[in-house]
Amino acid sequence: MKALVLDAYHELNYREVPEPSCGDDEVLVQVKACAICGSDVHGLDGSTGRRIPPVIMGHEAAGVIIKAGSRVRGYAPGDRVTFDSTIYCGECRFCRAGQVNLCDNRKVLGVSCGEYRLNGAFADLVAVPARILYPIPEGVSFEQAAMVEPLSIAFHAFRRACATVDTNAVVVGAGMIGLLILRLLKIAGCKRIIAVDPMPEKRAMAAQFGADSCLDPDHTDIAEEVRIQTGGFGADLAFEAVGLSATVQTGIACLRKGGQLVLVGNVKPQVEIPLQVVVTRQITLSGSCASAGEYPECLELIAQGRVDVDALISGTPPMSEGAAWFKRLYDREPGLMKVILRPEYTGRNTDNGGNRSW
Repeated sequence: MKALVLDAYHELNYREVPEPSCGDDEVLVQVKACAICGSDVHGLDGSTGRRIPPVIMGHEAAGVIIKAGSRVRGYAPGDRVTFDSTIYCGECRFCRAGQVNLCDNRKVLGVSCGEYRLNGAFADLVAVPARILYPIPEGVSFEQAAMVEPLSIAFHAFRRACATVDTNAVVVGAGMIGLLILRLLKIAGCKRIIAVDPMPEKRAMAAQFGADSCLDPDHTDIAEEVRIQTGGFGADLAFEAVGLSATVQTGIACLRKGGQLVLVGNVKPQVEIPLQVVVTRQITLSGSCASAGEYPECLELIAQGRVDVDALISGTPPMSEGAAWFKRLYDREPGLMKVILRPEYTGRNTDNGGNRSW
């Protein structure tokens, strides 16, 4: 089969690789669409330490089952499916409590970080445990289904807070996750939704996704403007979808006393916070990691057209052109949002097995 392989940092090659084997509890999926995640782009230069070459990246995907292991129940060849990016054990205390994103044995598809290597879905075929599968609803395309993973991350972050029709909310960072959080806040009917981003095109997208006002942090006193727009109080709720000291501090500064900041972005492993402000204003800081079973609700939101993921898709090129599109994303080409790669698989005898450890 063909795959887009990170053979060395800044070196992606579309080449032949061995086909993955299919375990008794797994299914073999013919990948129809796999989106390039921001974490994959960051993995291109090795800065995250979680994409050690050689590895096949890719975890936002959808396709068709072509083989099911002997112990798989409820799924069969021909089923259209998507799957979680998190491979959880299903047995630890967190999994038993439904917190699969906190699994003690958590692994992420398409990640190679020293402790483990899991080849991902920038390939013709990928093998995944049946327990992380979700059926694709009728009328939802493979490209749309590949968008459910980032939507689920936004949905999980949204659920970490309590947003109501009386809530004044701020979203710092109008990238992919920030835009989807904005849309969920709009669906919830929040009183006022404010987006913060320095890029004009992202502020325009934020308005399209539900922001009542869009602020430029480079030319605006964000905290003061938020207070003005919220009757002098500040926001009840803020989401930080970047992961830098400056953006976290902006999120905190926007809040009223007793407000909540949900931390979603993690570009940097450490940030500085104004501790005295957090303590004396009794601010709640809530981390949000991946998702925990929100796929069905997210797939339904896409199927109903309530979240327009098509508006976020900038291109659907063939997998063979993947390296060039990765470079465009890495170079931060203006206007590019989500790029979804499409494998050009021609089929095979699915009983041949293969070696996934290459």
